[in-house]
Amino acid sequence: MVLDKQGYDELVMYLTHNLTLFEKPGEIEPGAPRVMELIEDVIAEYVIKICEQNTELSTEQRSLIVREVDGIVYDLQEVLSSVTEQKVTKEQREFIEEFAGLVKNLFDAAI
Repeated sequence: MVLDKQGYDELVMYLTHNLTLFEKPGEIEPGAPRVMELIEDVIAEYVIKICEQNTELSTEQRSLIVREVDGIVYDLQEVLSSVTEQKVTKEQREFIEEFAGLVKNLFDAAI
């Protein structure tokens, strides 16, 4: 659906160009989640939005979306493996939320 598309490759390149956000210290808000927790939560919110906005999706299509999102989260976990347990900074939060929104856009375009 999206993992084999050029848009996803470009999204991965966007991530790699912004890895410095995860290599430098930044402001951590009180109660900030860990990097991987935030990634999982934000992407899960967008998957729910995709399904809510596209009620005509079959069970098979929804399953495909979930499988591909799992693949995306796995890719993120691999790329960010050295920082997944760190508390997220404000800058990282903004990037993760933007990245998840771009992932949603890929699925919206594919549907």
